[in-house]
Amino acid sequence: MAEDFKSQYATLSTGRTAAEVDAGLRSYMLTVYNYMASAMLLTGMVAFATAQSDAMMAAIFNTPLQWVVMLAPLGVVFFLSARLNHMSAKAAQVTFWIYAGLMGLSLAYIFRVYTGVSITRVFFITAVAFGGLSLYGYTTKKNLSGMGSFLIMGLIGLIVASVVNIFLASSAMQFAISVIGVLIFAGLTAYDTQQIKEMYLESDGNDVMTKKSILGALRLYLDFLNMFMFLLQLLGNRE
Repeated sequence: MAEDFKSQYATLSTGRTAAEVDAGLRSYMLTVYNYMASAMLLTGMVAFATAQSDAMMAAIFNTPLQWVVMLAPLGVVFFLSARLNHMSAKAAQVTFWIYAGLMGLSLAYIFRVYTGVSITRVFFITAVAFGGLSLYGYTTKKNLSGMGSFLIMGLIGLIVASVVNIFLASSAMQFAISVIGVLIFAGLTAYDTQQIKEMYLESDGNDVMTKKSILGALRLYLDFLNMFMFLLQLLGNRE
């Protein structure tokens, strides 16, 4: 209720109509989705191109370089999240594209493990599910913050279980992790969309708005990518 009042007060104080604020919000969200989709496209192109080169695959996945490639995207995420407020919008964009490219390198192996048809099929299943869940998060009047806290705790448990299963190598446990992973990131898609929507402020300058859009795109990118990977583990056909 207080949030609604503050929003209405801000609208009145700036002299902008509700329709103008709504148009600004839609433009902001469209920018977020465009960044996210562009990053996903870049990741897919880098992954596919890398998978076509035996030399690249051998250099990355048959040497200690694989640990650098696998851990570098995580390091970039932490760096971008921690330094975003101190970066220019241009630097944030460049860092975001670097991250998407590094993710492509780390995911190149899926084109050697799974058939192209199953990767395509799972991608479109993920896209449809993501679109519906994000639309729900954008349009619902229900406050999803409580669900978000629960999902974050579930995500921590999922990470711990995944690490444990590296040593156990249990197929049953891996199946359970994949199912739970899909559910967690499905919920996070709706939650993050609502949170990104609430980050919008009409008074933000272009630089701040761009950085907010990149941060929002990063959150949705991670939701989409993780949901895709867990679904691929469940539904993908191996080579």
